[in-house]
Amino acid sequence: MLSCTRSSWPPRLVTVPGLRGSEGAHWQTWLERQFARSLRVEQANWDAPDLARWAKSLRELLARERGPFVLAAHSFGCLATAHALQQGALPSDVAGVLFVAPASPRKFEFAGPFDARRLGVPSILIGSETDPWMTLADARDLAQRFGSAFVNLGDAGHINTAAGFGPWPRAKYFIDTLVHCAAPLRFREEAVDIPQHALV
Repeated sequence: MLSCTRSSWPPRLVTVPGLRGSEGAHWQTWLERQFARSLRVEQANWDAPDLARWAKSLRELLARERGPFVLAAHSFGCLATAHALQQGALPSDVAGVLFVAPASPRKFEFAGPFDARRLGVPSILIGSETDPWMTLADARDLAQRFGSAFVNLGDAGHINTAAGFGPWPRAKYFIDTLVHCAAPLRFREEAVDIPQHALV
């Protein structure tokens, strides 16, 4: 009981948009409205993808704010998020990551070297059979490399506004799933920190 009262659970949602950002009708914008205290990673230039700089923007936002956090990334934002995680530069209170329609690292080689390795946090990767930015097979392979659960959304394009993904309740379901799975571990860790005299 004490561990729950001391906790800052549930995590804050942080969206990580892709190239050119996410407009008002985008599912990421809709998702931000579904969670209190949501945050969005901003980039100095949304038209100039740079893996290191975009990853740094995410790291700096999380360093400024109080966690824990759950991240929802789209397109090139997925690569920037994974890059930040793989650099070991994100705080330990990232509870989970939702990767939606990741852009192919091969298409963005000019943005900096990307190494797809296992991540240190729970994650779900959503792919599409008709995504022009990454084939379904490549998305499945990326999920395997990350250690992410993989979901095939079918004929869903790039899972953006143009493909009809404005309000998207399943995105909230995926975020809720990540939070739900992380909660028991979070409270168990906090329970260890309770002073013995508080239990008498």
